[in-house]
Amino acid sequence: MCLCLYGLAMNETSFPSMRVDGQVALVTGAGRGIGRGCALALANAGAEVIVMSRTAAELDEVVADIRNNGGVARAIVCDVSDSASVKAQISRINNLDILVNNAGVSKASSLVDLTEEDLDTLLQVNCRGAVLVAQAVAKIMKPQGSGVIINMSSTFGKNGRPNNSIYAATKHFIEGFTKSIAVELAPSGVRVVAVGPTAIDTPMTHDRLIDPAIGGDLLARIPMGRFGQVSDVVGAVVFLASPAAGLINGTTLMVDGGWTAQ
Repeated sequence: MCLCLYGLAMNETSFPSMRVDGQVALVTGAGRGIGRGCALALANAGAEVIVMSRTAAELDEVVADIRNNGGVARAIVCDVSDSASVKAQISRINNLDILVNNAGVSKASSLVDLTEEDLDTLLQVNCRGAVLVAQAVAKIMKPQGSGVIINMSSTFGKNGRPNNSIYAATKHFIEGFTKSIAVELAPSGVRVVAVGPTAIDTPMTHDRLIDPAIGGDLLARIPMGRFGQVSDVVGAVVFLASPAAGLINGTTLMVDGGWTAQ
């Protein structure tokens, strides 16, 4: 039986590519961990990558790694919670096809011990920063009539967790923000999606994950029985950025080993 799409026979050449050759991608929080992995993966998939974070030395290393592997990359030093800097830096970008809105911070605390400083930092970076970056990027993508914004959510964007109430709240914010601007920007040809990782083993999280109390509890919630790797997340990001995800909009791709299925 022949599978047809609008009267045209489908064959292997009809399937959309998962490459992003010739596209320009901006990755925030790109100096380390998941952000760094996303930048390297998108460059490997053919994109010109602009890496952004607060730390120039880390960005220089990412740019060097991409260039040493034949890719194209440049760095922007910017704090996403600084609205003037975000607007000024992103407005200088002429065209942009992909945003990985990844910059974020995490701080565990019980509600009664939560400091106002920690509260303000989490809201400023994880919520306000994500909005400022997405807003500046939308001003580029809307006139183009194309683009994809990929926000970084979490399993904590679906569930609650003791001693992480504000971090979880910021990721619930990302879930609602993603859905709302996806509907708003879709008529302009811009897609908005999110990725929801489980606990990912990075240099920053490794010590906590090998802690029997913290790591053991997290691992018990993952049916597949392992922590995530950066490669698990970047595979989802490249897919969502590619033409293969052309009709995926306003939803979150969970990379959680089944945590939120329970």
